Amino acid sequence: MDHLSSDRFKTALLLVALTGLMLGLVLHLSGRTEAPAIAWTVGVIPVLAALLLEILRSLWRGEVGLDIVAALSMSAALTFGETLAAAVVAVMYSGGTFLESFAEGHARREMQDLLSRVPRTATRHRNGELEDVPLDEIRPGDCLLIRQGDVVPVDGTIASEAAFLDTSALTGESLPVRLARDAEAMSGSTNAGDAFDLKAIRRAKESTYAGIVRLVEEAQRSKAPMSRLADRWSLGFLVPTVALAFAAWWFTDDPIRAVAVLVVATPCPLILAVPVALVAGLSRAAHFGVLIKGAKPLEAMARIRTLILDKTGTLTEGRPQIVSIDSHDGMAEDDILRLAAALDQASKHPVAQAIVAAAKERGLALPVPSEAAEVPGEGVVGSVDGRKVVVGGDGFVARRVGRKRGDHPALAAGSVLVAVAVDGHMAGHLVMADPLRDGTEAMLTGLRREGVSRILLATGDRAKVAERVTEGLGFDGLRAGLTPDQKVLLVLTERKNGPVMMVGDGVNDAPALAAADVGVAMGARGAAASAEAADVVLLVDRVDRLGPGIEIARRSKRIAVESVVAGIGLSVLGMVAAAFGYLTPVQGALLQELIDVAVILNALRALRIKPHEPSASAVAIEPRARISELKEYAS
Repeated sequence: MDHLSSDRFKTALLLVALTGLMLGLVLHLSGRTEAPAIAWTVGVIPVLAALLLEILRSLWRGEVGLDIVAALSMSAALTFGETLAAAVVAVMYSGGTFLESFAEGHARREMQDLLSRVPRTATRHRNGELEDVPLDEIRPGDCLLIRQGDVVPVDGTIASEAAFLDTSALTGESLPVRLARDAEAMSGSTNAGDAFDLKAIRRAKESTYAGIVRLVEEAQRSKAPMSRLADRWSLGFLVPTVALAFAAWWFTDDPIRAVAVLVVATPCPLILAVPVALVAGLSRAAHFGVLIKGAKPLEAMARIRTLILDKTGTLTEGRPQIVSIDSHDGMAEDDILRLAAALDQASKHPVAQAIVAAAKERGLALPVPSEAAEVPGEGVVGSVDGRKVVVGGDGFVARRVGRKRGDHPALAAGSVLVAVAVDGHMAGHLVMADPLRDGTEAMLTGLRREGVSRILLATGDRAKVAERVTEGLGFDGLRAGLTPDQKVLLVLTERKNGPVMMVGDGVNDAPALAAADVGVAMGARGAAASAEAADVVLLVDRVDRLGPGIEIARRSKRIAVESVVAGIGLSVLGMVAAAFGYLTPVQGALLQELIDVAVILNALRALRIKPHEPSASAVAIEPRARISELKEYAS
């Protein structure tokens, strides 16, 4: 039964029980004698029948639930003539399940919004005209028109001068972001400005938003481990409840006291508060750009004590940037960059593409190279504006111009050194580095505040590079030169210190993500394999989303536990009072109804969790400071 059919069925049961209760009260006030009991009984029977059917299904699955107490209380009340109490219990039980369903539906609204925003068609430029086509027909390279208010249907690059995109549904960012020409736009964003053109770079089914939708659907099908734990503990609560009811009847010879005890115990807040609080936590985390694949990893996140971070593409941007340009023969820095970038247009290497992007950011006009030839993994040779240019590794270029390779100080800093030769002379070097992601230091501080006691760096890069990049961040350990299987071994070894979270973005990280108690993938640009293996996906390339995610998980679990403890405590007090004759069955039913409503409303507090965010100043200053340090070191 899907969510919609289930909600309708629960609504119908509540209406039947409520109608029977109200009709019986009207008949009672009118002076009828037997008619009220009949009305109340008729209102109870459908609820009791549905409840017994659900109990049989649970027993068939090998589960013992607290619904048995509800069935016992209604059956006992009908047996001993307490038809009004039975009617109140029926309204209470059906109302409680309806309220639980309503609360879970409200908590899922953030995720449902993601699903409801999935576009079905797109507007494509074709032969000077516009045509509406299904998403499945869009191919990489197609040019799409994104009108104001449209949801970006596929991942692509901005083909207009600029675009303003609202990413709040994916990341929780309240303000639209401005993207310049050639910047990548993430599918699922909403156009908050004028219409613009988008060049598709992926098919719809391979785009970020399609992957997010699949993960959301998977998350909604999950069942909270604390809910399953509640089911397992049901027998532990059921036995004392029945024992107390039987003892009250045995010692007082009054079966009504037994009925009152059973009524107060129905239904237990344990089965109401936990799923509501955890589903609310899932919804709240999605609002902040942290997509958790169900309640099980959410509960696991609340227990994390050790964090292992990958470096390239996770802790760092994964895209090298130019931090300085060294000129050796007086050539202007812009000229060195322009010639190198013009030639690198012929290469698909990530470093070459980074050099081209840096030149475009400076507004340099790049001529088309001629006679370009690339030596894979070494460099590129060719002609630019009639000048012979060589761009590549220092050793590769040095051999081409007949000089020895030098020891550049930037190499010790863990930077990438790109040599540029023009007309047979070494013109200069481009010093490149992979900077830390925005807010890294603030993020690590926040994680320690949330109880993560051990933070490690695991990378396949050289130790010197890793040490330089992470200098001053206060890691508890650094493991460099690791293969994928060695990362898995590290995760398993660290489990002796408590539950482990692994964060990565590449295919090589997928095994370690799967081995960790909680695997976290960088979803916006990370590899599909890592996103599939992970329990949590960060919807944007911002590792600082980890802090809010863990904080929401811990506070959601704490709210669930608080609701359970308070609800059960009040229920037990009510049961004792009923056993001593201080509560009638009707009074006990009304009391339990108030308890159930209170614990569900308390569980919904998880929807209002406001996690600590890194300060804007810390986020803005930290990357520039790092790049400045590298410039000074390189010079």
